[in-house]
Amino acid sequence: MERALGIGGLFFRSDDPPALAQWYHDALGIDTFSDEQDGVWEQASGPTVWAPFPRDTTYFGPSGQAWMVNLRVGDLDAMLAQLRAKGATVHDEVQAMPGLGRFGWADDPEGNRFEIWEPEPAPAAADAPPPSEPDQRP
Repeated sequence: MERALGIGGLFFRSDDPPALAQWYHDALGIDTFSDEQDGVWEQASGPTVWAPFPRDTTYFGPSGQAWMVNLRVGDLDAMLAQLRAKGATVHDEVQAMPGLGRFGWADDPEGNRFEIWEPEPAPAAADAPPPSEPDQRP
């Protein structure tokens, strides 16, 4: 069976595509593709969650949007501060989910909510016992 290897693109409507593309570049460091630039965002390797939600979910915010992208980051608090500095509407709630990590939410300038995820660090490998000494008996 063939399998999808990853997300090849995210396409969505915008009232001002060049301005919103520039905002995503400036606020999140995402190189965007548009008629004006041929940017391609090279993502870091890591987990991706693909999850349909009920049509009446409120998880995506009150806008009635049909999708929400989740972006992995290394430092949630630093990213939320950066987004605030770039004029994003950053929601005050930060949610920690044991085994998964921490989550925050923001809205882009056109009101599209997106989720920011700082994955929980992988548990450190237990220290392996030292190798046993070879038997030195005669």
